[in-house]
Amino acid sequence: MGAESQGANPRAAMTLIPTITETLARARADLRMGLPVVLTLGGQTALAAAVESLGADRLADLRALGMPVLALTARRAETLRARAYDGDLARIALPADAGGDSGLAWLCALADPADDLRVPMKGPLTTLRDGPADLHRFALLLAKSARLLPAVVVTPAATAPAGLTLLDIDLARPALAAFPALDDVISARLPIEASTAGRLHVFRPGDGSEEHYAIEIGQPDRSRPVLARLHSACFTGDVLGSLKCDCGPQLQAALAQMGAAGAGVLLYLNQEGRGIGLANKMRAYSLQDQGFDTVQANHRLGFEDDERDFRIGAGLLQQLGFDAVRLLTNNPRKVAMLESCGVQVAERVPLIVGRSHFNAGYLDTKAAKSGHLL
Repeated sequence: MGAESQGANPRAAMTLIPTITETLARARADLRMGLPVVLTLGGQTALAAAVESLGADRLADLRALGMPVLALTARRAETLRARAYDGDLARIALPADAGGDSGLAWLCALADPADDLRVPMKGPLTTLRDGPADLHRFALLLAKSARLLPAVVVTPAATAPAGLTLLDIDLARPALAAFPALDDVISARLPIEASTAGRLHVFRPGDGSEEHYAIEIGQPDRSRPVLARLHSACFTGDVLGSLKCDCGPQLQAALAQMGAAGAGVLLYLNQEGRGIGLANKMRAYSLQDQGFDTVQANHRLGFEDDERDFRIGAGLLQQLGFDAVRLLTNNPRKVAMLESCGVQVAERVPLIVGRSHFNAGYLDTKAAKSGHLL
């Protein structure tokens, strides 16, 4: 009877199979747990595992399947003085005589810059230049999307063990780059210190990534430019009152201005640390303690200056019914990104608060290297 039921409605069974977006969400979770994922492209098959979460036993099993290659971004490769023959990334061969734990310590030393100043020479490194790097490039993008260090072991394999998540890169690459649908899960009245006329909206992306929030003050007129701020989550500044940045004062000042005006909308986007996640942000802070500025620290970790996706903010504004804003920001990039996504920025409203001797260097770097108008 069970077999007859399945045969009678094959479409029902097909809807239970994960979509490529859902499979990507599984792959991100697998990488964070230390599991490899299987990547295929044009007849090539490889297993990819994030160095940060990889264990010695699994690394040994990967080495038994083939010749592992460490993929690093060009930013990290520059620090290591490794040649990025593929332009945006470097492929480094794992030496057969790499140190203990089947080479895990060697991989971690290249992936994480924490000990770079203590042990600056990591080589000699053998950087590959022949053959395609598409599998490695996608593996790095996937690791970034999982908020892991962009350092991935890629092992070519004729066959892959059963049970691992498999991604066809031709399908997965556009899905990973696509802007996810944003589901307005719930909204409720929330009186806050800045205004008793507050309302909190919770939005859930369809790709399984972090939820984002919109705090609506009063009843903003959708026919006029609304006072708005795109605020990236900052646990250290917003919650703990960190003096290393100006995020907490900016959040409170933006809400206060909206409260005084009687209307506004603040988007609280879960893109901690300019999109690299809290753990990597703390790694960047540790590097800043060694004397590097915020941009240099990001580069040494293998990230770009800013990994945030401001399309999320534009999408939320449009979903809430706003197509024009008076944007509270010092960052011209936010203005340009919103306008490129169809949201008119009628005015840029400066938000210069929270400077102290603790964060003066950080703010000066944002102005000099990231173009913030301070």
